Amino acid sequence: MSKKALVADTSALARRFYKNFLQEQGFMVEVAKDSKEATEKSLLESFDLIILDSSIEENLEVAKAIMQKNPTRILLVGADDGDLAFRAQEVGALAFVQKPRGKILAKEDDFIKLLRHKIKEVMGVSKLSLRLRKQRGIKESIKTDHFVAREDRRYVLIGASTGGPKLIEAIARSLPSSYPYPVCVVQHMPTNFTGKFAQRLDSISQIEVVEASHGLELKAAQMIIGKGGKHLHFRREADQVFCKLVPNTMKRFFVPSVDEMFLSALETMNPKNILAILLTGIGDDGADGMVALRMAGAYTIAESEESATVYGMPKEAFVRGGAMKVLHFNDILEEIIAYGSSHGTQNGVKYRAS
Repeated sequence: MSKKALVADTSALARRFYKNFLQEQGFMVEVAKDSKEATEKSLLESFDLIILDSSIEENLEVAKAIMQKNPTRILLVGADDGDLAFRAQEVGALAFVQKPRGKILAKEDDFIKLLRHKIKEVMGVSKLSLRLRKQRGIKESIKTDHFVAREDRRYVLIGASTGGPKLIEAIARSLPSSYPYPVCVVQHMPTNFTGKFAQRLDSISQIEVVEASHGLELKAAQMIIGKGGKHLHFRREADQVFCKLVPNTMKRFFVPSVDEMFLSALETMNPKNILAILLTGIGDDGADGMVALRMAGAYTIAESEESATVYGMPKEAFVRGGAMKVLHFNDILEEIIAYGSSHGTQNGVKYRAS
């Protein structure tokens, strides 16, 4: 049976481009010229994929209505600076592709390559997963005891892709202002989005959330979001660790890459003081780095298939032997908080921050 897609864009040229592009990918395609028509069609018919222009604010309501009544894979495409994209992901959209401004889409090879990849990524999300995602929700806060900072600092490193922003937001909301360790995050995002993402998280979090910058020192009660377009590495000076932003010399598909962060941490931090977590996402970014960290003595956790929007990256980490634990996201959230307290559990055994 052919896959069915709906494209909603106010531009006739854009609609024609997406229709031709999707037909080449094996989709039967319908188009909508505005948000009203998109809502009507999406609620009357069942589609395997819906592409919405994120620059139209009314499409936020379209995405919300679709996910409430007929959960569907939604991919956002737009040239905005990120605010609408984040808000749309909150109501159920799976991913975002940044459209080049003022250029002919059919001639932009990088955009076409990324669009093809993202479509493959969101099509990997099952309809059951979409329904469960709507039903179960995510714990946004967990009450915790007081925390005491340690001289021998630990580090929390988190990697995520599709479906990750909402999970990272839940983590940012849940950590207390006294959390004693820095939390470094690589979330696959377009270049101009990570700064907005960090600002958004900082506005809802008790800890400081900032976008990574060259020379930024890692501090307690701080979440650092890897900067889009650069890999997040680290350098050490005596007892201090700093961010180092480096170009994509390894030609990795995702920039920043989770593997790059994990492997750099292995060179600059005591691996026995690292909690490494790999969350939802297609592909295998982070899996090799997690294997290396575990072999060196780090505490490693992969998200379970039950809670992952896309069970790709965490699955590869588990299959390759990199994950000491495979947990539902809500349990991972509790582990992160426990890691910051004086006691926690590792493989069922209590450990003490040293």
